[in-house]
Amino acid sequence: MKIGVIADDFTGASDIALTLAEAGMRVSQFIGVPDAAADSALDAGVIALKSRTAPLADAIAASLAACDWLLAQGASQIIFKVCSTFDSTAKGNIGQVLDALADRMGVATTLVCPAFPENGRSVYQGHLFVNDVLLSQSGMQDHPLTPMTDPDLRRVLAAQSTRDVGHISAQTVAKGGEAIKSAMTATKGHLIVDAIQDSDLFDIGAAANGTALLCGGSGIALGLPYNFGIAPSAPAWVGVSQRGVVLSGSCSRATRAQVAAFQTLAPSYEVTAQTVILGEADVTKIADWVMEQSTSPLVYSSADPDVVRAAQTTFGQDAAAKAIENMFAELAAVLAQRGIKRMVVAGGETSGAVVSGLGAKVLEIGPRLAAGVPVVRLGDMALALKSGNFGDTNFFAEALGKMEQSQ
Repeated sequence: MKIGVIADDFTGASDIALTLAEAGMRVSQFIGVPDAAADSALDAGVIALKSRTAPLADAIAASLAACDWLLAQGASQIIFKVCSTFDSTAKGNIGQVLDALADRMGVATTLVCPAFPENGRSVYQGHLFVNDVLLSQSGMQDHPLTPMTDPDLRRVLAAQSTRDVGHISAQTVAKGGEAIKSAMTATKGHLIVDAIQDSDLFDIGAAANGTALLCGGSGIALGLPYNFGIAPSAPAWVGVSQRGVVLSGSCSRATRAQVAAFQTLAPSYEVTAQTVILGEADVTKIADWVMEQSTSPLVYSSADPDVVRAAQTTFGQDAAAKAIENMFAELAAVLAQRGIKRMVVAGGETSGAVVSGLGAKVLEIGPRLAAGVPVVRLGDMALALKSGNFGDTNFFAEALGKMEQSQ
């Protein structure tokens, strides 16, 4: 293994696994830390954790265990994969986990860059932009678990880390890999790196040749396979044409638009936090409804921010989130037993719940469905694990269709 990735959620793991696979690497996505050695033919291993919003001690312990396993497989470079919108709070978990990884590996300087220009995420002057607005104006300020109200990544990371937080400017990045590397060697601590186009990420990748630890979104991996002499190639895929379903637990603006668009094409079933917590959401009944539909339907809990906040106020933030996640985990398991073979899942926490419900251990990475979203295979099932903000308005229908096409 050449590159090892520790992803703090399931959709992020699929996202960076796609980046590495399209760059020509042989990649597997592992659900949690494996209890056996990896296939020696792998170039990269991506471990999907559910650590983004986990209690801090649990997040650190899981991340260190993942790091130890990846290093034991021979990985010479570790990436701590976080969301391209840097989802976290002042309490963590990005900075604290990154500190722990750096301590474990004896690393003095780390590059930190969540930019993903192809998907509208860029970093300039240390500030994170989503398309043409600051992170704090993008809708992420309304995230129910990790509201992002400060676009200055230096302040966000400094509130979480005990290490110095520096900055490599766009002007330095524009001068290429050698200039970036020179800036790295002159500074210790975590360095937020500007990136406003994909070519910047390739230069960052060149500068990171031989660097033991990196942190960022999937874009930070774009240029890394070149350092190992690997050329790009498209992942193969054999289509899956059996029955499908869309499961959405994301409340992002993008997902709510996708839900609205899909509702014009297919039947939908809404599940609220209140009905789940009060025991009024019967998984068997919902599964019966899904199987009765003649086309692939939608089951969703993607309420507007005001509705989400009201549920959190009434039942508590953790209780509302856990109830929805547990419902989707149980529902996914029942639907798989009843013959559903295509699942499109929206939301990082929801994707983690669904994958856990399906009992997945390893996912095979297929071709892209959208920027940052591959189709993945679990046995004879096809899954799409989509971050809430990813994909265009018609993503659900397009993903279901592409899953059927062999490549």
